[in-house]
Amino acid sequence: MSSAPGPESVPDPAQLRRVAASSLLGTAIEYYDFLLYSTMTALVFNTVFFPDSDPALGTIAAFGTLAAGYVARPIGGIVFGHFGDRIGRKKMLVLTMAMMGVASFLIGVLPTYQAVGVIAPLLLVLLRVVQGVAIGGEWGGATLMVTEHAEPARRGFWNGVMQMGSPIGSLLSTAVVAVVAMLPEDDLLSWGWRIPFLASIVLLAAGLYTRIGVTESPVFRAAEDTVSTPQIPILSVLRRPGNLLLACGVGIGPFALTALISTYMISYATSIGYERSSAVTGLLFVSSTALIAIPLFSALSDRVGRRPVVLTGAVAIVVLAWPVYALVDSGSVPLLIAAMMLGQLIQSAMFAPLGALLSEMFGTSVRYTGASMGYQLAALIGGGFTPLIASTLLAGGPTSVPLIILAMGCGLVTIIAVYRIRETSGQDLRQAVAVPAR
Repeated sequence: MSSAPGPESVPDPAQLRRVAASSLLGTAIEYYDFLLYSTMTALVFNTVFFPDSDPALGTIAAFGTLAAGYVARPIGGIVFGHFGDRIGRKKMLVLTMAMMGVASFLIGVLPTYQAVGVIAPLLLVLLRVVQGVAIGGEWGGATLMVTEHAEPARRGFWNGVMQMGSPIGSLLSTAVVAVVAMLPEDDLLSWGWRIPFLASIVLLAAGLYTRIGVTESPVFRAAEDTVSTPQIPILSVLRRPGNLLLACGVGIGPFALTALISTYMISYATSIGYERSSAVTGLLFVSSTALIAIPLFSALSDRVGRRPVVLTGAVAIVVLAWPVYALVDSGSVPLLIAAMMLGQLIQSAMFAPLGALLSEMFGTSVRYTGASMGYQLAALIGGGFTPLIASTLLAGGPTSVPLIILAMGCGLVTIIAVYRIRETSGQDLRQAVAVPAR
């Protein structure tokens, strides 16, 4: 049975701040762990876990394990979305954080290929899959906790606060990597790369302490009494797949751009003559740019709508992909950093409104499942396969042309998806949501 929902209640400001802080910290920890793996893939994993391959094949194999984590993310979205829609958001968030932290710590104690042979990369892939499943459930829960606690007119702003966890986590992981990258190469390959993974256990303890203290989403609690929850939420989402396909399409552009300017940039920049330290320094500037741009674009989406902000970023990458890579190919470190910062600014415009937008595209009884699946499928297609495709295309020699085409193509996908979506900002989350196509 379901009844007509009433207006959304006024949020408790103290609880809203507590939830936002918890989601911010949790997201930072999750992205520290997940992006740390991405950075180490480009730096050392091709040597530590795939030493029998030639350099090009080793890089492809290492990015293949990176893609495995992205493949697992939709699985996490389905599993945690199912239980998050049926028994609550908070319980799932505690579990996802614990899984992510433990998997990262175990990566730090893995034996290398030299020590145990093929078992080493197999264990690496297994732990990467656990990471992917965990983050597949983390994002949806953290986003919904903030979205469903916030007042309608400021959902974008509060989601921006939560999504600052992504650049903070990236900044932390990049800073730690920058420190260990200064070690002599033999030390880095033998023990230095382990330190950032082992340190994640400290972050896990702090994150769990904060997250356990928050309350369940008021929108979810109200829906338990007024809305009939499907036995299998994913089937309800798939019966009308328009929302899911559009949500995925919107996210492909920002994820692909993240992969190109962050995950793959170290590998590409070093292949055309930059020092490894220069590329890692560029990542610090990228994270700092995102830390400022994400909350600004998120708040802007409350004022002008989600669609105009995302569309501006998608059009910008189509128009500016060639100039961005021209700066990268210049051989100048300042121009490399400027290109990475510009790319991050464009990415932030597309990424910042996603939390609020995807949450507003689904009804409460399937929101965790639907938003998570749309986001994680976009992460898989745009972020997981892009470095693998790029490293394969560039195996014969470095050239920016395939990277430019990849960026423009993924930007076009986002443009088409945004065009098909109706504006969602400000709507009542307790109302049933139709497929938002124009």
